[in-house]
Amino acid sequence: MAAKVEVKTTFEPTRTIEPIYTGGDVSLDASGNILASCVEEDVLIVNLKTGQPLARIEGDGEAVTSLVLSASAAHLVIFSRSLSMRIYYLREIDEAGNLETVLQRTLKPHSAPIVTATIDRTGTLLAAGCADGTVKVWDLNGGFATHTFHGHGGVVSAVKFFPHESTTEAKSNQLTRKRSQDGTRKPGSGSLDVTAGFFLASGSEDGKIRIWDLQKRKSIATLDSHVSVVRAIDHSREENALLSCSRDKTLIIWDCRTWKTRKVIPTLELVESAGFAANGLFCYSGGEYGRLRLWDATAGREITKGQEAGTENDSIIATHKPEDAEFVLSVHVDQTLRLHSTAALAEVSKQSKVDSLPVIQRISGNHDEVIDLARLGPDRSLLGLATNTESIRVVSLATTRTEQASCSFGEDVALLEGHSDIIICVDVDWSGHWLATGAKDNTARLWRIDPASNTFKCAAVFSGHAESLGAIALPHSSPPAGTPSAQNPLSHPPEFLLTGSQDRTVKRWDTSKIKLNPNSSQPQTGIRALFTRVAHEKDINAIDVSPTTPIFASASQDRTVKISSLEDGSVMGILRGHKRGVWSIRFAPKDTPLINTGDGASSSSRGVIVSGSGDRTVKVWSLSTYTCLLTFEGHSNSVLKVVWLYPPISLESSNNDDIDEPSSRSRSSHNQQHPLIASASSDSLIKIWSPYNTSSSYSALDSASLLTTLDNHTDRVWALTSHPQSPTNPYPLISGGADATITCWTDTTSSTAQAATRAAEERVEQDQALQNHIHARNWREVITLCLQLNHPGRLLRVFQDVMASSSPTTTTEENEKPITGSLQVDRVLSSLSSTHLLLLLQRLRDWNTNARTAPVAQTILHCLLKNYSLSTFINISQRRKPGSKNTSTPLIDANEAIDDTEQTSKSKPVDLKSLVRALEVYTERHYKRIEDLIDESYVVDYTLREMDEILGMGAVDGDGDLEGMGNGDVMRT
Repeated sequence: MAAKVEVKTTFEPTRTIEPIYTGGDVSLDASGNILASCVEEDVLIVNLKTGQPLARIEGDGEAVTSLVLSASAAHLVIFSRSLSMRIYYLREIDEAGNLETVLQRTLKPHSAPIVTATIDRTGTLLAAGCADGTVKVWDLNGGFATHTFHGHGGVVSAVKFFPHESTTEAKSNQLTRKRSQDGTRKPGSGSLDVTAGFFLASGSEDGKIRIWDLQKRKSIATLDSHVSVVRAIDHSREENALLSCSRDKTLIIWDCRTWKTRKVIPTLELVESAGFAANGLFCYSGGEYGRLRLWDATAGREITKGQEAGTENDSIIATHKPEDAEFVLSVHVDQTLRLHSTAALAEVSKQSKVDSLPVIQRISGNHDEVIDLARLGPDRSLLGLATNTESIRVVSLATTRTEQASCSFGEDVALLEGHSDIIICVDVDWSGHWLATGAKDNTARLWRIDPASNTFKCAAVFSGHAESLGAIALPHSSPPAGTPSAQNPLSHPPEFLLTGSQDRTVKRWDTSKIKLNPNSSQPQTGIRALFTRVAHEKDINAIDVSPTTPIFASASQDRTVKISSLEDGSVMGILRGHKRGVWSIRFAPKDTPLINTGDGASSSSRGVIVSGSGDRTVKVWSLSTYTCLLTFEGHSNSVLKVVWLYPPISLESSNNDDIDEPSSRSRSSHNQQHPLIASASSDSLIKIWSPYNTSSSYSALDSASLLTTLDNHTDRVWALTSHPQSPTNPYPLISGGADATITCWTDTTSSTAQAATRAAEERVEQDQALQNHIHARNWREVITLCLQLNHPGRLLRVFQDVMASSSPTTTTEENEKPITGSLQVDRVLSSLSSTHLLLLLQRLRDWNTNARTAPVAQTILHCLLKNYSLSTFINISQRRKPGSKNTSTPLIDANEAIDDTEQTSKSKPVDLKSLVRALEVYTERHYKRIEDLIDESYVVDYTLREMDEILGMGAVDGDGDLEGMGNGDVMRT
């Protein structure tokens, strides 16, 4: 007979889009593939091409002031406001490129924070510029300082290693080999060889650049032409020149032979970063205008065509040019990273003007607070984000780069700019080609989305509201088949657009007559509203259009939901019952089955609508009677968003006999393809409800209507979106919240149920095998199965039976005496694996707490301590890391899970130190109790001796009676 399991609806967070940069310093390796960036107090290492996180290093509680990655990505050095310098060794641990970070040293060598740092191209020397005006040079492998330079009159803001013109590549390779052979060099030994041929340039806020000869240990030149803080220094080996940029709005090129100025280039903007490109023939700069500009390094002439200055958030704060890559990375104030291709510079002549460097990739380091979401494209492979900014960010949902999807998951595809204030709401039509946005600038915009040609264009602007827009809606039902709108939705805008505002009005706009001009870059304006209705007494938070009838619904802070006609906006019904403002509403999908409650209420063919409110409830309303059918209560804070979901994919298990009775209704609803409801709340949770699993109109947290709770956010969840077409989509539900995290949820109901069924069947088989082994007295199999199946009670009875049935041994050799009562059990206990040994110690800890079972625990513990060395118990709490020098003994983690064991999947991590401490404490308690019993036993002997002296008798018989007297006589005496 198959094992019975309970079927539960389950969702798992398959993919997430999280912040990879939240401000601060960034660093690239020489290949341009590995990026190290600051995420709050932590440091994240990511693959720049795929956006895949490779490692995360936790901070020390203070902000990171500077970080630098070596050219080979072998070392990462992190400086923080705690004045610490942490040196990490990085090593790949798998084919996916994930990195292992090994902390080599933690030092506190400075008395002020480090502002800037750099590592030379050989990965040997580290230079750090301090806020107190000093510069220190470190041997990265040895971990000691080789030089300390003083002379700057303020904060050191830029440092750069560069070779002397006599330094050859062969010499560098020779030094590298020497360093690899002697990686543990003592301070002072060979320091001249390490620094020979290297100069160090450092710039500070006093505008001066000092050149330091590392071999002579002194300053050989001071370059004094800037009048403001020096922000960056770069070197060109081909031109033998230095480039410096400053906030005095100039670039200066210096001759490395004479240390004289070759060219002063006025930029007319505050420059934050600059560097050489194309073997020193050109240089680039970035600053307050937010545009990367190219300059002729010889003539000092700008060769990029005029570019419109960006906003304050577009300002460039840093740039990086990897040595072996053909792009420049620019870091912007809005925490975005842009990769500008330099491949075309090889064919650019100095006399011609060129367009700005093309942006080949745009990376949003931090999406900030995600306010709303919309799935775009005909296959819904794109995601539009309203992220507390004036623009819409479009990112890819493709799992890998393919011919159809040129961007990998989470990669930025486009940026829709046009609004002048924060975007509050978004909606997409049935085709996925038209996106509507509403913002605080009192306008709505309609965008044409064409992923095939990678064009994203604003088609129209709708103006007329007196205050910010809070709700927007497009038709979600497809037009009749065969019509031009159904065949070519790109050329036919949606029929209408609905907007709701803080001015309490709802407007309907006729969008079907928008003229699409491919040659015009300006959106159409001047469109008038078909009707304007004052719909509510307070702000309007949500609008939705019915997929079956010509009506729409609006929700407001006045605690009501109003059902209105699409023709003229007249109110057809009012839904009252919420005690706080209503944040979200959504009509049920087309062909939704009727909902019947246990109270006799039922929906009709007109359908239902669901609403979420600040009163922490989700309500389902009938559109025929305008009454509340169901109320779901379970959130601990305001419900901010509700959506309808396709039901979990039908299960493939064979018989209903495999399912427990409590889940039979859930299984029935799955077979009938009933839609579900997802609700997001300020409590950072998402709950999945079924309106078909209820026996009354009110459902509490522990009712059958609550199918599951999804938890992957740390702040309020503002946005939810579901796939409108296919229930087999890999991401049927996507959520976004104030924690800047976007989570793609996958329905795992079918796989979870199948896995539970298989596990139950295997458990039954193992239970039967265990019974057979007990009967056959196969102690090795019995003990192993009891540990794997988490049967501590059965294992205890096995040990008790063995100890109780033990017979006196006939041998006189001490080593042959069984400790447990059976030599076979002793041998089994002496040859346990590390995993089983740890599990057995956990069982002994539990048994040892009870005086009744403590003798068994002490006996087994005696056997273990006699057969295992101290190093064995130490090693079971460790896992040998990749690259460990000790490879003789395979180690295992104390927290390692056991296959086919329900216990280990749910158990908490085990601390071996706490486990041993618990054994020690209770063992001492049992020992003290036995000592007390022994001490108390002497009271009997003492009493008998005293009685003997009093009565003058010399013996007591074996029954405790005095010779010649009965007990009664003794008592009378």
